[in-house]
Amino acid sequence: MLETDLVEVSAPHVLVTGGAGYIGSHACKQLARAGYVPVTFDNLSTGWARAVKYGPLVQGDLLDREALDAAFTQYKPIAVMHFAALSQVGEATRDPGRYWRNNLGGSLNLIEAMVAADCLHMVFSSTCATYGDQDGVVLDEDTPQRPLNAYGASKLAVEGVLRDFGVSHGLNSVIFRYFNVAGADPEAEIGEWHQPETHLIPVMIEAAAGARPALVIHGQDYPTKDGTCIRDYVHVMDLIDAHIRGLEWLRAGRGSQVFNLGTGEGFSVGDVIGHCTSAIGIDVPHEYGPRRAGDAVALVSGSQRACHDLGWVAQRSTLDLMIADAWRWYQTGGYSG
Repeated sequence: MLETDLVEVSAPHVLVTGGAGYIGSHACKQLARAGYVPVTFDNLSTGWARAVKYGPLVQGDLLDREALDAAFTQYKPIAVMHFAALSQVGEATRDPGRYWRNNLGGSLNLIEAMVAADCLHMVFSSTCATYGDQDGVVLDEDTPQRPLNAYGASKLAVEGVLRDFGVSHGLNSVIFRYFNVAGADPEAEIGEWHQPETHLIPVMIEAAAGARPALVIHGQDYPTKDGTCIRDYVHVMDLIDAHIRGLEWLRAGRGSQVFNLGTGEGFSVGDVIGHCTSAIGIDVPHEYGPRRAGDAVALVSGSQRACHDLGWVAQRSTLDLMIADAWRWYQTGGYSG
């Protein structure tokens, strides 16, 4: 039985762009549990139709305005959760035009379609990459934004579009700038399954399981304790809990706001490898390669605003738990079957 079978037909609908992807599919599951009908809008270029289990799927592209208008007409969503975007730092450095066209152009199409449909609440998936490299300081919402690549820059541009449309059309938005998302649904119904995979924790798991060659660590000469770059990791379930809270914030009429989402604790790549070995009991084969263009030395979040204003608590965001949940999902075979 789909979880949407438990939701009244009259329940409010939420359009979830990228709902067939990693973070978006977890959002759909939690939206259904919270009493909403999640409507996935996804072109399936990187997402999986098999991940759409909790509401209807509209296969469409954000650059197709007619498809967007049709989805708003059919489902009449009360809000949008916008996850769909290209997000690979290396690719963004090599091919910035693709990122600007997709991330900014697609988002502008979506925002204009929302205004036309009188759907004036958006929860937007932004990124800590808008901050760039800030010499290892803890980043909060008031830290100057200096993106290093077209991924961060295109996300920052969408934040600006949302502010402008808030002034001109009354569009209210909650913007989440989040850090490295990891882990999986604890029930292992959905999880992270990119093809090819580029995110650290699932790549480590694949290397440990013998499903790929040794993990390549990009750079060992950063000014950190072990020469590898440092990141703040947040569990996908904690992240989505914040998104549900952000949606309720908007529905309560509390207006537009920006929130960071992270734990405030940074881990080097070497740290994460050690935790992975401990959590799954298998050594992670690894080797070193050159730095990756566009990578910051350290990105660590200050998330006090989300804790204070939204009542958000990162309950599952320990490295061991994130890795254990990701390992459990990997052992199901993911979407490969």
